[in-house]
Amino acid sequence: MGSQIRLLGLCLLVYLVSFSFIGVNALNGRGNGAVKGIVVVHGKSAIGRIDDDFVCATLDWWPPQKCDYGRCSWGHASLLNLDLNNKILLNAVKAFSPLKIRLGGTLQDKVIYGTKDNRQPCTPFVWNPNEMFGFTQGCLPMYRWDELNSFFQKAGAKVIFGLNALAGRSVNSTSAVGPWNYANAESFIRYTVGKKYTIHGWELGNELCGNGVGTTITADQYASDVAALRNIVQNVYREIEPKPLVIAPGGFFDANWFKEFMSKSGECADVVTHHIYNLGPGVDDHLTEKILDPSYLDGEASTFSSLKSILQSSATKAKAWVGEAGGAYNSGHHLVSDAFVYSFWYLDQLGMSATYGTKTYCRQSLIGGNYGLLNTSTFLPNPDYYSALLWHRLMGRRVLSTTFYGTKKIRAYTHCAKESKGITILLLNLDNCTTIQAKVALTFTKEPYHHLGEPARREYHLTPKDGDLHSQIMLLNGKILTVNSAGDIPPLNPIYVDSSKPIIVGPLSIVFAHIPNVVLSACS
Repeated sequence: MGSQIRLLGLCLLVYLVSFSFIGVNALNGRGNGAVKGIVVVHGKSAIGRIDDDFVCATLDWWPPQKCDYGRCSWGHASLLNLDLNNKILLNAVKAFSPLKIRLGGTLQDKVIYGTKDNRQPCTPFVWNPNEMFGFTQGCLPMYRWDELNSFFQKAGAKVIFGLNALAGRSVNSTSAVGPWNYANAESFIRYTVGKKYTIHGWELGNELCGNGVGTTITADQYASDVAALRNIVQNVYREIEPKPLVIAPGGFFDANWFKEFMSKSGECADVVTHHIYNLGPGVDDHLTEKILDPSYLDGEASTFSSLKSILQSSATKAKAWVGEAGGAYNSGHHLVSDAFVYSFWYLDQLGMSATYGTKTYCRQSLIGGNYGLLNTSTFLPNPDYYSALLWHRLMGRRVLSTTFYGTKKIRAYTHCAKESKGITILLLNLDNCTTIQAKVALTFTKEPYHHLGEPARREYHLTPKDGDLHSQIMLLNGKILTVNSAGDIPPLNPIYVDSSKPIIVGPLSIVFAHIPNVVLSACS
């Protein structure tokens, strides 16, 4: 074992020194240099395991009147008005088989459920700048809940529903006091079970932990409320298996708050969720620079690491999810968060979070705002949709430690391949003028890594149309990705490359490389 590592180190040193790094010409005509580097994949054991349905997306409650910085980007993308008969929407979800969909967002804590024992009028949200979050209380009619579940069943979605955690409390701008009044939520859960609708998880509250957004609930009270939710789930689903997950708190990570919550909630929560908007406000004109800055991207690692440590030191078996991540808050930024450039941030987040034990990652949003995987008006997939689908199909559950040597502008992640032999490497080139020639080095292969006569490497090269980072059109291996007239999602076909050749990653491009002829201890 030691000799294998020493041999790899010697080979790596010789390899890097021999290259002198800068070549004469870029390989795709865009840049003026080529850097040779090496991807080292450590294959002894997996450093993490993700859910098989790791990729998740959200649907929100925002009405058309939700506007940010003078732009009203939500249209008819709310849970209350989304066109569930749209063929592209149906096919986009079905393509994942399955896609986790988290139903929730800021207004979920102002939603009542129109069950028979609800004595309040079931009326929609109304814009009112004097109200918290800018809208009055709204209501989910049961006929709409029936329509949504009909769609989810057709699409094969796994549904996580975010419950109103402010019901019954005395609420002001700094705190929400008192216990959760769960009567309406329990009635809604019973209705759902009576209709035989399958719910993957019930989540309590949205962004009410730590400092909160709008208001906050103490960790001690939240733990008590989650215990109440667990009792409801155990009771209502008494004769049903598997039971839905109990999920909380669905807010921004605050180490002290999360520590207290974990110590006082015991085994009540199956999943601990946190939200990520690490790029700042959508109005920021420097979003692209942040996305292409490796040191800025690295900043979120501390959150993943801290939460992992808290969960490991707790007495529970709770798992970490990213319950909502839009990158740039207040609905994102048109032609950034709905354009090709955002895939650098998004795929890096998927890769990084997986290395720290995150089991599921929910993107804000499936549709709605400027950060939807689908266009709010046309339903056509934005570039990140295809990035998410490729990840879902290629990156398996086992996460492998991966290091890239040659430039800091490459982000590299590796997983055991999904439903196939070998491994899949994801390479993100943040450099705007340099092509990367990446050799692959492996440790702890169970069999010699041969090239000749073995299956070819399967590569998926993602680039923007006309080289424009702010394009909403993505190319796969040089071909435009678009749905057809029937609303079908296009096939995502690879090119086949000689495994002995380096992986070529053009400037500001993304490559998934599936190498089938690799047998690692970690993947056995």
